[in-house]
Formats: sequence, C-alpha cells, structure tokens
Amino acid sequence: MDMLTIMLMILIIALMVVVVILVFRGQGSSTPQDAESMGALKGQLDQISLIAGNLQQHITTQLQNQERSLTESLRKQAETTGQKLGDLQTRLAVIDKAQASLNELSAQTMRLENVLSNKQARGAYGEMQLENLVQQILPPNAYQFQASLTNGSRPDCLLNLPNPPGPIAIDAKFPLEAWYELGEAIDEGEKALARKKLATAFTKHVNDIANKYIIFGETADSAILFLPSEAVYAEFHTSLTKAVEDSFKKRVYIASPTTLMATLNTVRAILRDVKMREQATVIQAEVIKLLADIQRLDKRVANLNQHFNQAQKDINDITTSTQKISRRSETIEQIDVADPPEQPSVAESPRLPNLDDDRMN
Repeated sequence: MDMLTIMLMILIIALMVVVVILVFRGQGSSTPQDAESMGALKGQLDQISLIAGNLQQHITTQLQNQERSLTESLRKQAETTGQKLGDLQTRLAVIDKAQASLNELSAQTMRLENVLSNKQARGAYGEMQLENLVQQILPPNAYQFQASLTNGSRPDCLLNLPNPPGPIAIDAKFPLEAWYELGEAIDEGEKALARKKLATAFTKHVNDIANKYIIFGETADSAILFLPSEAVYAEFHTSLTKAVEDSFKKRVYIASPTTLMATLNTVRAILRDVKMREQATVIQAEVIKLLADIQRLDKRVANLNQHFNQAQKDINDITTSTQKISRRSETIEQIDVADPPEQPSVAESPRLPNLDDDRMN
C-alpha cells in the first residue's frame, strides 16, 4: 500500500470522526456559536472532500499508470519467456539429435563388437578391409580374390606379379581370441599367459599360410598375413618379437592396414615398370621401322633431286635453242633486199645448216 492511499484513508477516517462529533453536538444544543462552528466545520469538510476527491483521482490515475506499466512489463516478460522457451526447445531438439547420434554410435559399436567377437564375422571383416585397400590402389588386372591354387587352397587375395617374384598370396583370417584375452588380463601373470597363447596361435597360423600359399613354381616364395588392426601389429613387434622373427624365417610377413598400403603402392610401381619394359620392346621395333622408312625417303629424295637436275639441264638446252632462234630472226631482218647479191653457182651454193651446229655456236 503506497503513501497516497494511506493519506486518503486517514482523511476519510478524520472526516467520519468530525461528522460523528457534529451529529452528537447537533443533538445536544443549537446556539449561534454552534451554528457558526458548524458552518466553519462544514467549509473544512467541503475542503477535505475536495482534497479527498483530488487524492482519489490522483490515486486512480496512478493505479491506471501502474496497471499499464505492469501490463507492459508482463507482456515483455511473456515475450522474453516465450523466446527463451523457443531457444530452450531448439536446444532440446539439438540435444535430442545428439542423443540419437550417440544411440546410433552405441549401436554401431555394439555391432562392431559383435562382429569382432564372432570368428567368421571377424574374418569377413578382415577380408572386406583387405578388399577395400587392394581395390583402391591396384588396377583390376593386378589381383584376384579367392583365387584357386593347384593344391586346392584359396587365399583371400592373390597379387598377380610377374616372375620374379611371382604371384603373392595374402591371408586375412588371423585368430584374435588370445588377443582379447590379453586385453582382458588384469595382472602380469595373466598377461604373460595371454601373450604366450597369442604367440602360439600366431606361429600355427604362419605355418598354415606357408604350407598352403607358398608353392614352388606357382607362387612367390613369400606370403603376407594381413592384420586388420594397428594395435595387434604393434603388440607383435613390441612384445612378441621372437614369433615375428620366426615368421620371417617361414617367409610369411605380417602387415597392418598402413604397411599393407605401402606394400601395395610398391607393387603398383613394379607393375608399372614391367609394363614400361614391355612397351619399350614395342617402341624399339617401331623405331627400327621408322629408320627404314627414313632411309627409303632419303633414297626417293635423291632420285627426285636427280630428276630435277635432268629437268634443269633440259630447260637450259631449250633456253639456248630459243636464244639462237631469236638471233637468227634478227639476222634475217637485217638482210638488205634492194640489191640482191649475185646468184652463186651451183658449185658455190650455200650449205644448209646442220641442226647439230647449234651445239657448236
């Protein structure tokens, strides 16, 4: 309650008290002094009523202004609240989308875990990764998937390299059960036992690859064991170096996705070099043919030059004859026909010129 309202209430209460007093006095006496006092009091009451009316109007105006201000404040607050709710809804939508992405990622992780936990599915996963790498780097005629060898075995991939070294087999079905045991080991004793199992499984698989995929006269004298995990590859070279060295003796070399990519790029360079050597033989034969064509062209140019020389000689002879004819025409024009010379005797008749005399003059 504000100060104006309190003052108005005080005036109204005072007015009511004065009215009550006047009523009681009016009932008790009616002297002239009382009448004068009543008139003065009445004037004060009128003035108080006027002040009270002004106060009431002022209070009403102030209340209306406060109401409008409150309404505007509530409207602005409602707009701000609505905007904040809209922003909150947008953020909630983003959070829902992120949550959906996390759920999908979690589902994919579970599916990947299921794939890696199943032996056949894990083998298919390694084969798929191997196929993607090979298809990205090598041309289609440089490899075969699931190619059959003479001993009935079918490597996951066979690189078609010329001799030497010959076709190289790649296997992508390494058993990782011992690797998972190593990851789940708690103390050093369990880790040592898991590493031993991993080395045993690795050595057995290397022997199988050497026996099935290295065939004298048919394949290269080495093969590749593809590990679709950089972590497994690093573990072998860090903790199982003896098993890796034994695999080198068997000419079975392990490769991670990164090292296999480098190997395949080297294979592509070898194939390109072989192709260039094959084309070099064809180019050499074409160069020999080109040299023969150049020699024939040179001979024909010489013949044509000889013909040009003969034609030039004939043209020169024709020019000489033309000049002689022109000189004889001039001689004939200079003969004086006014006094003909005496006719020579038959014995002294002039000899007809021989056409061959042109060559002499």
